[in-house]
Amino acid sequence: MNNKTASLDLVEFVEKNILPEYQHFDKAHSTAHVMRVVRRSLELARVTGADIDMAYVIAAYHDMGMSGPRAVHHLTSGRILASDARLKRWFTADQIKIMREAVEDHRASAAHAPRSIYGRIVAEADRDLDPDIVFTRAIQFGLDNYPQLDREGQWKRFVQHMEEKYSVNGYIKLWIPQSDNASKLKAVREVIADKAELRRVFDRIMAG
Repeated sequence: MNNKTASLDLVEFVEKNILPEYQHFDKAHSTAHVMRVVRRSLELARVTGADIDMAYVIAAYHDMGMSGPRAVHHLTSGRILASDARLKRWFTADQIKIMREAVEDHRASAAHAPRSIYGRIVAEADRDLDPDIVFTRAIQFGLDNYPQLDREGQWKRFVQHMEEKYSVNGYIKLWIPQSDNASKLKAVREVIADKAELRRVFDRIMAG
């Protein structure tokens, strides 16, 4: 089924039981972040013809594993989704398996391509590629997780992360042609290539 919006009772369940968990995660994986991923997943599901309810749940659960180690959060998130028996009210076992795999596949550094359209949707939706969002989330993550670093240490970590993930040689990949992420990533890369401009962006965000 491909409705334009997710089922109301499913939305009520997710908003009551799942989304509030994001209040406990770091700022880079906050409620604001998951809501952006949900919104963009629904947009991409509509243009690709994917099941709206499945795309909605995948987006809602995709970072639930941030309650544990970040390095395996995508796998933990998949297990959380698959083990939530309440979802059987809306989905078959086969659908839940597909959703688990999609959550597992969403991480930008994953070694393999997403296994289904649902994995491609959430992976693409998880790319908050508006330049200000990219830079702000990276700095917030550094401040939250490496508080021992001084300002110059944060700068070096920030630059390294930008080069490894978002530069022309970075590991980030885009999966949905209908997405507007390509033009946004180009803008991010232009700033990364200009280290003086990147430093100005860093200083502006650090100044708050």
